[in-house]
This record gives sequence, structure tokens and C-alpha cells, in this order.
Amino acid sequence: MENLKPEKVLEFIGLVNNLKHSSRRGWEQCDVKNHEQIAGHMYGMAMMTFLLGNNSTLDRLKCLQLALVHDLAESIVGDITPRDNIPEEEKHKMEDEAMKTITSCLGEEIGPYMYQLYKEYEAKETPEAQFVKDLDRFDMLFSATFYEQRDNTPGKLQEYFTSTEGKFQNTYINNLVEILKTKRKSELSNGQI
Repeated sequence: MENLKPEKVLEFIGLVNNLKHSSRRGWEQCDVKNHEQIAGHMYGMAMMTFLLGNNSTLDRLKCLQLALVHDLAESIVGDITPRDNIPEEEKHKMEDEAMKTITSCLGEEIGPYMYQLYKEYEAKETPEAQFVKDLDRFDMLFSATFYEQRDNTPGKLQEYFTSTEGKFQNTYINNLVEILKTKRKSELSNGQI
């Protein structure tokens, strides 16, 4: 850490702190009031990495790091959603450049490691990256359910459930999703939301 330039560390911290004040735009686009910020979403995912017990074959520390890095580029490019109509290839290019900028602040040891974590998450080829992607989707569905309940807007955020249908790979997370969907469906039919 002593080899890191203090000015660059402050730049990095400034970028990371942008996420505490940056909106999750999907909720904004759906007119959800008082919704989470990007850092709140990343925090929720990071906490869920503790679902991995000591007997898990997945590397819990790696999952935690992937959760904390996965949306870091949004500190520069913002939260780009499908409604923005930016081609997926262009979005990935913008985020990759942002990650290069962010990680360049962290020297020759930490920066490349953080960039490699980002690339691992994007590729979704390792079991840890696949698990964290499931956490990403699950956190979104959990939040959608919360907002529907809180705002008494039954079914308003169905598009999030539809967009993730059949995409969960981890058995445990998939079970959580099914329980969440069953609970939501019951509450919808009983008029509780």
C-alpha cells in the first residue's frame, strides 16, 4: 500500500464514493420512489456471499470481491439499462474503459487484480462469477418485491421477474427465487400488494 500514490488513492476513493449517490436507474425508469443506490445494491450482494458456508466449494472471499467489483464501472459510466438502447457491445466497451481508468489508480499490484476480477465477472465462466451473477439477479428480484409491497403496486415490476426467468444456475439461489415468487404470487392474489 505504501507504493500507492496518495493522489491516485484519493481519486479511486472519489470514484467509488460516486456509487453511494448514484441511482439504480432501472427503478428510476419504473418510477419507483426512494429506491436504492448502486452502492446499496453492491452491499446487499456482498452480504449474501455469507450464504456460502465453510463447506462450500466456492471461494467466499472471491465471491465477495466479485460482488464489490461487478458494478464499479458505473461510478464513471452510470447505470446503463436495456431501456437506454445502447448496444450491449458498446456498453461493455464503455464499462471496460471505465474499469481501466478506475484500476489505474491502484498501482501495479492491486489495479490489475481488481481489473481481472471485473473481467472474470463479465465472462461468467468461473463458478464464483456465475454465483455472483445469480446474486445480482436475486437482489434485483428481492428489491422489486420489496418495492411492490412498500408502494402497494402489485405486479408493477413484473418485467424484472420475466427478464430473469430460467437464468438462475445456483440451486440454492434458484430455490430462494422460487420461494420469493411463490410468496409474491400469494400476496398478489390475496390483495396484500
